[in-house]
Amino acid sequence: MLSKRLIACLDIRNGNLAKSIKFVNTKEIGDAVDAAGRYYEGGADELVFYDINASFENRDILIDTVRKVADRVFIPFSVGGGLRSLDDCVRVIHAGAEKIHLNSNAVKNPELISAVADRFGAQCMILSADVLRVEKSGAIPSGFEVVINGGRTKTGLDAVEWIKKGVALGAGEVVLNAIDADGTKEGYDIEMTRIVADSVNVPVVASGGAGTPEHIRGVLTEGGADAALVSSIIHYKNYTIKDIKEYLKNNGVKVRL
Repeated sequence: MLSKRLIACLDIRNGNLAKSIKFVNTKEIGDAVDAAGRYYEGGADELVFYDINASFENRDILIDTVRKVADRVFIPFSVGGGLRSLDDCVRVIHAGAEKIHLNSNAVKNPELISAVADRFGAQCMILSADVLRVEKSGAIPSGFEVVINGGRTKTGLDAVEWIKKGVALGAGEVVLNAIDADGTKEGYDIEMTRIVADSVNVPVVASGGAGTPEHIRGVLTEGGADAALVSSIIHYKNYTIKDIKEYLKNNGVKVRL
């Protein structure tokens, strides 16, 4: 059995570490580069960097911050936000990232998924989906809708069908961002995660809602996730990455210590 991964998530605004609750009331809470170094040294398996306003503001990603983070960490480091073209993605890889996250611009230009996968390999192409619970309908039979532009724009796309399409286009991994759980520290959306994990044959990373190590254990076991993104739980120093991994190991989840 493969080890489950714990991924530290760095939401970036104006070059600073930021955190929101359900994608609103965003606050800048520290230095992003320092946080990246701290989580690397603390035992995170991977880091992900999201420039959370780049797509909404229709601007390029903060490439200098990407370089600074890449210089501080020596674990897999992935980047998303404002990547509108293959050239944008190439610049990020050259700046030190190992993987690309496409979210809003994948919805706007699905062919970009295939272009990135063809250039760098499917293992480098991560489909990141921000998902909101809605009433089930003919258009959205799962009851989970994709939203873009940092949670500001509904798409009318069924999340499960969109993620399946993204994988068919070449995505080698999926990050599932549950907006209703984001920043609440009340637990991941295990139902949503399980439905998506059962629908695709690539790793699924759960995101949104971690408040305790038990929440993480739940989404990795009951939810079927291959990895869990953590942010508030470590940013506010409720737990360290070591605390979480030791809990997981002691409760039957295989992790790298």
